[in-house]
Amino acid sequence: MQTDLPGTFFTAPPGFGWFIILYFFIGGIAGGALLLAGLLRMFGTARDRAYIRIASFLALAGAAVSGILLIIDLSVPLRFWHMMIQNHTGRLMFKWWSPMSVGVWILLLFGFFALVATLEAIAEEDRPRLRALRFLARAPFVTAGAIGGIIFGLALAGYTGVLLAVTNRPMWSDSSWLGIVFLLSAVSTSMAALLLISHWRRVDSPSTNDWLARFDNVALVLELISIVCFLISLGGAARALLNAWGAVLVLGVIVAGIVVPLVLQRRPSHSVVLPAALVLAGGFMLRMVIMLSSEQIHVSGVQVFR
Repeated sequence: MQTDLPGTFFTAPPGFGWFIILYFFIGGIAGGALLLAGLLRMFGTARDRAYIRIASFLALAGAAVSGILLIIDLSVPLRFWHMMIQNHTGRLMFKWWSPMSVGVWILLLFGFFALVATLEAIAEEDRPRLRALRFLARAPFVTAGAIGGIIFGLALAGYTGVLLAVTNRPMWSDSSWLGIVFLLSAVSTSMAALLLISHWRRVDSPSTNDWLARFDNVALVLELISIVCFLISLGGAARALLNAWGAVLVLGVIVAGIVVPLVLQRRPSHSVVLPAALVLAGGFMLRMVIMLSSEQIHVSGVQVFR
């Protein structure tokens, strides 16, 4: 397939594979989970504590898995610490002009606040052996942890889309909407994961479930709008999706992952399981389509060939 593109220089495919796709997906869920935990801590009630605990553990587990996936994807995994520390001088390695370097530190600081949120959730349990952690449940620490979680939850959730947008690859660099698309997808998938885990753990607070469901509906609608804006902003490059990847985007992401869950959640006696599972599947397919469709594009001059 051949499509006209703007006269822009494009780099060779960076070789992002399934480890990076999984990182984008799991990292998005983790970022959204810590964002939700922070919002519930700041504006929720005592009935939300079980959900805060689940979201905090989900964020910490997601941070750990994300770090492992990034390390495995490196050509020399044992040198992962070179991303944070200069091997010759021992000084911190931070390049503010490098999206990769910024992303490493976002993930690192995110992991710190996810750990703080998890320890705060543990400290709230009334157990004698946890008395040493009770200082974390005091107002100044809780507020600082929640604000940090919200900031770095948003940063991790939207960073991956921004990283792609600044990479000179067809479709990725043709739109400034990728960061918003990935951010909203991260919020919707994290709420879906939280609803599924709380259902499995039999955590039942009708008011919190209703709030999460309404929030999820808003996120899904905004995600749908952002995907449409993304496709429109691609211009002629959107014709590169007139293939199987485009079918997956429309049928898998938009229809099955957004529209069907919105319809199911409008039913009075709906179960959270099916809509939440579809949202998670749609979020994974979104990242798969965006990543692999551009990876398989080869550019010659101002023409794109598939």
